[in-house]
Amino acid sequence: MTHPQFKELRRSYGFDEVAIVPGDMTINPEQTDVGFKIADIEFQIPVIAAAMDAVTDVNMAIKMSQFGGLAVLHGEGIQARYHDAEAVLAQIAETPQSEVTALLQKIYTEPIKDDLIAERVKAIKAAGGTAAVAIMPANAKRLAPVIAEAGADILVIASTVTTARHVSKSYRGLIFSELCSSLKIPVVVGNAVSYSASLELMREGVAGIFVGVGPGAACTSREVLGLGVPQITATMDCAAARETYLAETGRYVTIITDGGFKKGGDFCKAIAAGADAAMFGSIIAKSQEAPGHGYHWGMSHPHPSLPRGTRIKVGTTSSLEQILFGPTSMVDGSQNFVGALKTVMGVCGAADIREMQKAEMVIAPAITTEGKSYQLSNSV
Repeated sequence: MTHPQFKELRRSYGFDEVAIVPGDMTINPEQTDVGFKIADIEFQIPVIAAAMDAVTDVNMAIKMSQFGGLAVLHGEGIQARYHDAEAVLAQIAETPQSEVTALLQKIYTEPIKDDLIAERVKAIKAAGGTAAVAIMPANAKRLAPVIAEAGADILVIASTVTTARHVSKSYRGLIFSELCSSLKIPVVVGNAVSYSASLELMREGVAGIFVGVGPGAACTSREVLGLGVPQITATMDCAAARETYLAETGRYVTIITDGGFKKGGDFCKAIAAGADAAMFGSIIAKSQEAPGHGYHWGMSHPHPSLPRGTRIKVGTTSSLEQILFGPTSMVDGSQNFVGALKTVMGVCGAADIREMQKAEMVIAPAITTEGKSYQLSNSV
């Protein structure tokens, strides 16, 4: 017996449920171009270090720039609140797990210092780096001019979910079209997971969109709030909005898959699903250059009343260069992410990122287990 449905659910897919199909021709991986752009700013590799205090500081921003990528500074984090940020980061690393959430909630009550944000931006620029700073929508009107005037190259507006329309009785919400037109630097926003929300944001004039709600290793929003869409489906939906908007206007908006990555295969699948680049958090937090001392925590962890994150121990495994480019002896795909992407692009016959976005993908729930009985039983 059939009956009317209250709502219809559609199937969505994460990294472990899909696979990339090899192409009908191959290319030497060294001849592939993995560069991407945000507005008119060019990057040699499609990797962005997350705007998290355990991942990005001034030194990381400079280092990522030297390697051809980008690192985003957390403009409301420890770097923007404390002159001696290293001492605060060391305290977080040394605190027992049972006490760290309360400590973080206390640490992030220190007021944000406008002059300190400007100082960090100028330090990145003085070293020849690309300066990108992330702030929350609620503080955008106050901090965006500070960041732009300090010489930043990119402004990021970041929250758990970002939309073009916001309803509030207490204040006039952030109008992205006004913000984008008032600044001379590109504005990238996030996070989004749907076609419609992404398309509306693009029509407001943003230069890029971060994709992902809750997939990060240190994020618990999916458990606390029940929010999220698996990253392959979310990336495909937001990329579809990009293509619609491109056809409408001729303007290209960058899609950046943010979070949920464990290994090189996930990175490759995100690009094949339509991303132009990926944002890494815990992966970069493992590097020797990361400021988190082998720990990682989410931006929503210090929320004063509803924390949605946990501090995780990721360890310090290798240099940033090894994580990005190798060489590596690791066989699990946790290092040489750029090498993995160039290899799969060669196998798919994709000369650049746009061609890789056209690679065929299949639903493949057995892709990580097929024929792997010895590995799964730890007998290798």
